[in-house]
Amino acid sequence: MFVLSVKRRLAVFAMPVLGLLAVMGVVHAQPNGSASAAGQAAQSPTRFVDGIAAVVNKQVITLYQLEQELKAAKAQLAMQNIQAPDDDTLRRQVLQRMITEELIRQEARRLNVGVNDAQLDQAVANIAQRNNMSEAQLRAEIEKSGVTWEYYRQSLRQEILTDLVRQREVDSRIMISDGEVDAFLRSQSVTGGFVGGGQPTAGAPAGQAPAQASPMQPLGLAQILIQVPESASPSQVEEYRREAQDALARIQAGADFAAVAAAVSDGPDALEGGDMGVRPAQGWPDLFLQAVQGLSTNEVSDIIRSGNGFHILKVTTRGPGPQQSAQQQVPPPPEVDSRANEMAAVFQSEGPMMVTQTRARHILIKTDQATSDERARTRLEDIRQRVLAGEDFGDLARRYSEDASAPLGGDLGWLSPGETVPPFEQAMDNLQPGEISEPVRTPFGWHLITVQERRTEDMKEEFKRMRAREVLFERQVGPAFDDWLGRVRAQAYIDNRLDPRGNQLNRN
Repeated sequence: MFVLSVKRRLAVFAMPVLGLLAVMGVVHAQPNGSASAAGQAAQSPTRFVDGIAAVVNKQVITLYQLEQELKAAKAQLAMQNIQAPDDDTLRRQVLQRMITEELIRQEARRLNVGVNDAQLDQAVANIAQRNNMSEAQLRAEIEKSGVTWEYYRQSLRQEILTDLVRQREVDSRIMISDGEVDAFLRSQSVTGGFVGGGQPTAGAPAGQAPAQASPMQPLGLAQILIQVPESASPSQVEEYRREAQDALARIQAGADFAAVAAAVSDGPDALEGGDMGVRPAQGWPDLFLQAVQGLSTNEVSDIIRSGNGFHILKVTTRGPGPQQSAQQQVPPPPEVDSRANEMAAVFQSEGPMMVTQTRARHILIKTDQATSDERARTRLEDIRQRVLAGEDFGDLARRYSEDASAPLGGDLGWLSPGETVPPFEQAMDNLQPGEISEPVRTPFGWHLITVQERRTEDMKEEFKRMRAREVLFERQVGPAFDDWLGRVRAQAYIDNRLDPRGNQLNRN
């Protein structure tokens, strides 16, 4: 299977606590093309005087740009073997995505976050490697699908940018308490590793337990979301409910789930057929897990209501479980399967797990509209020279660091592999105790890092807790990002000239 996705290890600073929380995620990089034409909007004037599709704050999205995106969306759907809706419906869906991506680009500019060519080249190289092909072969596959190489690269740049903004604005605000981790680990002991303890639910055939997922086994879901604005009246809520019921009726009558999602879903994944990806089962919200409990691969849930609207879920992938034969399994992406196997092995093993840990301090200077990359880097270079001249790193961290670890002299405690973002970890690993790094760029800003000491410890219990935090984090990050994006939309001026309902959704 040809996979256009990037696997990255994401990490966030646990601001109230020592150290860093980590989560490893899969980000799908489909050639949606939205970044290309919408990105051109920031560089070129409106092509037609009256050809305005939407206005996002002060940025215009033209009908010409929308038509270019429409062509790319058709190519994308064809590549995924998803039947495209009629042009008017697809055009409205594409414009909603363009509005969302423009909002994210504006937030990125406010935060002074960007994706340089080196980062983009590395992402392309990673995708080619995962598909066991050269970059030239990857390019040929992309262009064979009807998408230009530049269009694909711009689309990938947009996805990386969205990821970086999410890390900065959402990930860093999600805190998983020790109590939540304790409760999660206790639940694994009580249930024997299966959600609900493997007990049958109502409606399951006699003598047969429903399909349930081990918390550490992969579960893939797709969704159709009919979004309900917060300000919707009871009669409007019923109208949205009927839309969801109509969508479910079409699927039950034999319509393809992905095609219906592409036509009617308000979710950000609509033009991917509603595909939300694959993650360890317990990484999904409880509401979703309850809705798909008892469902096998390719089965569809009833309508469920969340704070965001009405959802219809489809199980796209389930890891092997005692209720399903090997023939019933749809294999997950290899990186997700590997991760789930790693987690399960650690939870079940009895021996020690020896890990080399590093105790480090850092000084963080964040970038924003007032502090450019160059200014932040120069400030840290000056601080570095002061440390080399004999000043105490901890004292300077207390005075200048913009991280929550500043009162502790920048002390991050003992860090295990994978607990920090890759640029930070790589720079830290290259230091000997007592050495100080050059300024290091991460999604959170610029850092100076110094290593205090290293040790090798049995980290089995700590590893379990770290993986539990990852699962709990994944459960929260999607809804948290939706909430953040909703606030950004509510604060923005959005004039969607093709879809009055889109204005209502945008303004919540």
